[in-house]
Amino acid sequence: MNLPTLTQEALVARARALRAEFPILAQVHPSGRPLVYLDNAATAQKPRSVIETLDRFYSERNANIHRGVHWLSQEATRLYEGARAYLAQFIGAASQEEIVFVRGATEGINLIAQTLRRVYFQPGDEIVLTIAEHHANIVPWHLVAEELPIHLKPVPLTPEGLLDVEVLRAHLSPRTRLIALTAMSNVLGTEMPIAEVAHIARERGIPILVDACQAVVHRPLSVEAWGVDFLVFSGHKLYGPTGVGVVYMRRPWPQKLPPYQGGGDMIRRVTWQGSRFAPPPAKFEAGTPPIAEAIALAEAARYLTETVGWEFIQAYEAFLSEYAQQRLAAVPGLTLYGTGQPRGALWSFTLEGVHPHDVGTFLDAQGIAVRVGHHCAQPLMDALGVPATIRASFAFYNLPEEIDLLAQALEEAVRFFAPPEAKPR
Repeated sequence: MNLPTLTQEALVARARALRAEFPILAQVHPSGRPLVYLDNAATAQKPRSVIETLDRFYSERNANIHRGVHWLSQEATRLYEGARAYLAQFIGAASQEEIVFVRGATEGINLIAQTLRRVYFQPGDEIVLTIAEHHANIVPWHLVAEELPIHLKPVPLTPEGLLDVEVLRAHLSPRTRLIALTAMSNVLGTEMPIAEVAHIARERGIPILVDACQAVVHRPLSVEAWGVDFLVFSGHKLYGPTGVGVVYMRRPWPQKLPPYQGGGDMIRRVTWQGSRFAPPPAKFEAGTPPIAEAIALAEAARYLTETVGWEFIQAYEAFLSEYAQQRLAAVPGLTLYGTGQPRGALWSFTLEGVHPHDVGTFLDAQGIAVRVGHHCAQPLMDALGVPATIRASFAFYNLPEEIDLLAQALEEAVRFFAPPEAKPR
């Protein structure tokens, strides 16, 4: 498909066809209105192929992995390790041994934080982050700091929600031992210049960790091309199951870091005197992992790359994002946050004089699902000077008429919540 020649009408027609592959979107909201799902940054809906992959595994191949000599165990192991290999390719890793399956990005960052605490950090070390970080990339470092005095140094963003690499460079010091940052803000939607930051980090010998939960959904990425040391993402935002995520560790970090948890399948030999551990990635996957979920996550990644295609995703979501910006900016009293480019397909905003939670409830009554609150990014809310925002986040199965419904409902909300003296008599 030669996307540059496609009209907007052709892009929307393809989105409409893809939408039919997501059963949940055909539902009618309890209000009797069509379901308008604009909460994709929190969790994306699942295509039929992912749902069927889960069903097929449990119906035909369910067994524990690695330790069984029987056919079902060997088949489950083949599928699980095949998923690891595919996801390594999906993010451009050099080896599948650099891929560790966890329950989600939050556990992934905790794994990295706690293992670095044991063998890497020293008292007085500093971690440089941005003010846009999700709590999952803040709280794990606070837990480390409770046991080992390290310091977090947040870098501010521009008024447009972008990261100035020179400002970040100015925050680095001889004590900087890690740069940990999001690739795309889950509140602002703005993308961070990861390749430039990674280049600066390599020049100074500083490892870099990337939270790719939002970015991996909207853009193809390559950890090798970026040159990052660690990267995490969750399955449920990538049109895959809940309860599974990926940690990427560039070699030799998997060899240098100790196990995060102990148990079965991550050992070579156990005696009463001690344990010898299996090589990575098994060293970091104690116990029974999310087998079916990992296999279905690989199917979600395959669906994106081989069925939908990154060219279409980027072209169509850019159209949706621009269309949403135009429609939302026309709503009286609405303020958009993070207008910089490049960006993903989401917008956070507030309505003057109306609490975001009231707006969210009003929209839900009309069948429109958005996210309201601080979005697990309270330091960013403090920087923006607001307690919360409303966030509408889009996927390639969303349609322009859904954005129209959102804008119309927001205009109704403005009239509904207007003070009595402002309402027409």
